[in-house]
Amino acid sequence: MQLRFVGCGDAFGSGGRLNTCFHVSGRGTNFLIDCGASALPALKRLEIDRNEIDLILITHFHGDHFAGLPFVLLDAQFSRRTKPLTIAGPQGIERRLREVMEALFEHSSKTRQRFELNVVELAPAQSQSFGAVTVTPYPVVHGESGGPFLAYRVEAEGRTLAYSADTEWTEALIPLAHGADLFIAEAYMYEKVVKNHLSLKTLEQHLPDIGARRLVLTHMSDDMLSRLDTLPYMAAEDGMVVVF
Repeated sequence: MQLRFVGCGDAFGSGGRLNTCFHVSGRGTNFLIDCGASALPALKRLEIDRNEIDLILITHFHGDHFAGLPFVLLDAQFSRRTKPLTIAGPQGIERRLREVMEALFEHSSKTRQRFELNVVELAPAQSQSFGAVTVTPYPVVHGESGGPFLAYRVEAEGRTLAYSADTEWTEALIPLAHGADLFIAEAYMYEKVVKNHLSLKTLEQHLPDIGARRLVLTHMSDDMLSRLDTLPYMAAEDGMVVVF
């Protein structure tokens, strides 16, 4: 199974990086985690077949993680997609999706899709299976607006992937990523503690308890990007592929 960083940037496009969107694929697995505003052109640039994606997991409703959905759905409609698609995310996702569709493409939320579209709410600590993919959400801390905020532990094809989403340090990250084959963690700042975000130095203090087999840093500010050559950890780049 492999993960491709379609986009790994923050909300401000630091370093010219695209908004968050990860593509996970395997023998019987094909899904996205988050779908930021730049997702569709990035998917096309990487020649990822959007019509083969059967699940999109959304961690929260900030534009750099969520606002690409109207474009992806419009593309699916005009490319005559027939394969069913499931979009799953925090409580309120159906309403939020309808609102962003109307804000960006008026009347698009009322258009009857050519394909079956299922929108599913996920609740913290309640695992849910989508075909060969089992998702367990964990609540994380990322402010007041744009939530609820979820991190995901995903099990598929005998592998475990954990993603912190955007969050300040919370003890929920320990069971989220404990023993995971791959842990994708926000490292927005190097050392400075910023409300609602995670710094690398804070994360480092807890890595022994987390015990993930592999760590990749994402959602980095200019502060972090300026230090990449000095870090002992793998840092995500747009287009990078990790096999796990």
